[in-house]
Amino acid sequence: MAAAMVTGAVRQTPTIDEPVYVATAAEYLHEHRVRLNPEHPPLGKLVVAVGVALARPRVDPSFTGTQEAAGRHLLYESGNDPWQLMLWARLPVIALTLLFGLVVFAFTRDLAGPAPALAALALYAFSPDVVAHGSLATLDVPAAGFLLTSAWLLWRARGGARRYLPLAGAALGAALATKMSALPAVPVLAALAALSVCARRPRDLRRALLGAAVVTVTAVAVVWAAYLVVDPRLRWDAGATHVPVVHGLRGHLVRLLPFPEAYRDGMRIQFGLENRSWAGFLFGHVYSGARWYYLPVALVVKTPLGMLALWAAGAVVLVVVRRLRPAAPYVLVPAAVLLASAMTGARDLGTRYAVFLPMFLAVAGGCVLTVRRRWAPVAVGALVAFVAVSSLRTYPSYLPYSNEAFGGPAKTHLRLHDSNVDWGQDLGRLADRLRSSYRGERVWLVYKGSGVPAYYGIDASDPRRVPPAKVHGLLVVSDSAVAEARGGLAVLLRSSRPVDEVGDSITLYRR
Repeated sequence: MAAAMVTGAVRQTPTIDEPVYVATAAEYLHEHRVRLNPEHPPLGKLVVAVGVALARPRVDPSFTGTQEAAGRHLLYESGNDPWQLMLWARLPVIALTLLFGLVVFAFTRDLAGPAPALAALALYAFSPDVVAHGSLATLDVPAAGFLLTSAWLLWRARGGARRYLPLAGAALGAALATKMSALPAVPVLAALAALSVCARRPRDLRRALLGAAVVTVTAVAVVWAAYLVVDPRLRWDAGATHVPVVHGLRGHLVRLLPFPEAYRDGMRIQFGLENRSWAGFLFGHVYSGARWYYLPVALVVKTPLGMLALWAAGAVVLVVVRRLRPAAPYVLVPAAVLLASAMTGARDLGTRYAVFLPMFLAVAGGCVLTVRRRWAPVAVGALVAFVAVSSLRTYPSYLPYSNEAFGGPAKTHLRLHDSNVDWGQDLGRLADRLRSSYRGERVWLVYKGSGVPAYYGIDASDPRRVPPAKVHGLLVVSDSAVAEARGGLAVLLRSSRPVDEVGDSITLYRR
């Protein structure tokens, strides 16, 4: 897993979100203020900042553009090496992703023993979604991993509440201080804290409520600490950022949150994003808005078949096997609540919004080995091997993975788009392909990403800015742009023939 993630970190150009997070991390280090990217709390970007600090990039403190422009300016206009800077920014997230693998192992070992723990660790390590997003300087995997850690520590609190409840609260706070999408887990994990106390003192309601309070208060304290680390004076200028007004119940709940004003304004920005109409793409159909079933369908496409089988079997085993039944609320309920919450979102942009599932359900999948049947070890071993082979076949391009039932990575772009397939990660590979196979040809490029093509030596024009009749030569289009093609670009694609592909995310056409 480490090899796969480091390889991806070395070879992939910046994805759409990464430059914003890297620029924000650099500002935290040099300006000690919360200004860029307020819609996400600071902790995940402080993790990225560890790598940014080691890279020692040149930073322009006078730059005042948008967060997207700030990322582009830092990577491509300040004299920095974007390859080196992005690698250093990604390495702390890779290290954290590997540590979460040890949490998966420890959680499953506590429930079922060492052999199931190894099976769970294998499911985690070969998960294409975890490998893909664990190798990027983004926030999805850190937030999900902290939630998993909190659930594991709450399970351990059944045997020692005084020791583990504060640690579980700290892990929950770390998740909240990384992404606001972790908020639906707060009541669930607080209830599990009370349940853990009741495991030893079934009728002590006061202690159960105290346990829930310890977890909640500790989590809130960690969120405040994350903001204080960035800026001990907690400066926040809401006027420098457009913060929408949130009315009704949501607005009232935001005002009641016991977090810094910057956090609450970040939530208001998130609600503003949720109110926008985003373009979705599912099985060849472009649509506006969100479909409630998008995430379950996308997960079926992008999860190895053996993994899906073990997830389902593991969920049944946790509920049916008597000695594992007490663990079901700690493994299945947080995952179910988080998935239900993610399904209500307005952005059908990728399974990264549900990357917690390969973590929690890896624990469940490993528990299948507790079934006392002769076929169980053979079946689990065969399914884990199937997962490993399927995952290794997509190496080194994990973002566009889809399982064999849907044609593999080469066909993913026909069914899904955006971070499921093409997040701008293959601009460097495209430059290499153009130099090796299409040197000297006229290139027309429609690229969806945050990279700057000219930096990588790509001399191309935008075909959407000229009449279609003038577009001749090599037409290069990001698969996400192909999925959403309308107007002139759709006309160009219909009159061109595909001749090559790069990383299963960019298609080359001859026209």
